[in-house]
Amino acid sequence: MSERKVLNKYYPPDFDPSKIPKLKLPKDRQYVVRLMAPFNMRCKTCGEYIYKGKKFNARKETVQNEAYLGLPIFRFYIKCTRCLAEITFKTDPENTDYSMEHGATRNFQAEKLLEEEEKRVQKEREDEELNNPMKVLENRTKDSKLEMEVLENLQELKDLNQRQAHVDFEAMLRQHRLSEEERQKREQEEDERETAALVEEARKRRLLEDSDSEEDAAAPAPPRLAPRPNPTAILEEAPKAKRKAESWERSVGTLGNRPPLSGLVVVKKTDPGRSTRQGQASPTPGPRKSGKAADPAPWTPGTSSLSQLGAYSDSEDSSGSS
Repeated sequence: MSERKVLNKYYPPDFDPSKIPKLKLPKDRQYVVRLMAPFNMRCKTCGEYIYKGKKFNARKETVQNEAYLGLPIFRFYIKCTRCLAEITFKTDPENTDYSMEHGATRNFQAEKLLEEEEKRVQKEREDEELNNPMKVLENRTKDSKLEMEVLENLQELKDLNQRQAHVDFEAMLRQHRLSEEERQKREQEEDERETAALVEEARKRRLLEDSDSEEDAAAPAPPRLAPRPNPTAILEEAPKAKRKAESWERSVGTLGNRPPLSGLVVVKKTDPGRSTRQGQASPTPGPRKSGKAADPAPWTPGTSSLSQLGAYSDSEDSSGSS
């Protein structure tokens, strides 16, 4: 089985390469190549900026009747990305660069312009010195003066570096530290003064408020008007007071000199035959004496106050009914 990628080809014994026909192609024929813009440029037609490194499908051709030391010069055709105008530039082997030819202007080439200007000045100087010996002397004098100025400047820089070499960095740091401490101390004092001023102001404000409150307390209060009495109130209070006094006299006259009853509760009896509270029955009516009420039972310390009260109430009711 033969190889997939054949590297060696078979040549027959009677092979004659001179018999191979040669293609007659034009010398100015063009090739399509893929390249990147070699510099920044701006289209003259629409003003579009084309930056360095932008890729194009360009046409390449060899420039006729132009060469540098036997090296051919190539021309490239590209189109603007906005208006599709044709832009051409070619190689510059003399300066190892590219030169703009048509359709755009090159931007940001200040360094190149500076180099070209230096080369032009150098060339003019050489031409002048070639035919004028006095010009050569003048140029040498200028060069010597310029060299002396450069040496003086260099010596000044050396002296400055030597003076800086003897600087005590520890002293500088110490001075910086002291100045920093003084600044912090000054700021602290200012803060303390501001705090003291605020405290004094607050104290004065508090004293002023206290004095105002004392003046308000010392001032006499306005007299309050006495409520006007109701003219008909005495008519309502007199019967009530009279009834209370009668009931109290009646209770006191009934009890006599007996000791006071603890937890005295007055219960009004309407029916003598009804049993009293605490489950005690009312005494049965017996033979009454004419014109005289029956005496209640004598009080004993051990008996309940509530039961004694019921007995007194029964005696009062019986006396009242008689």
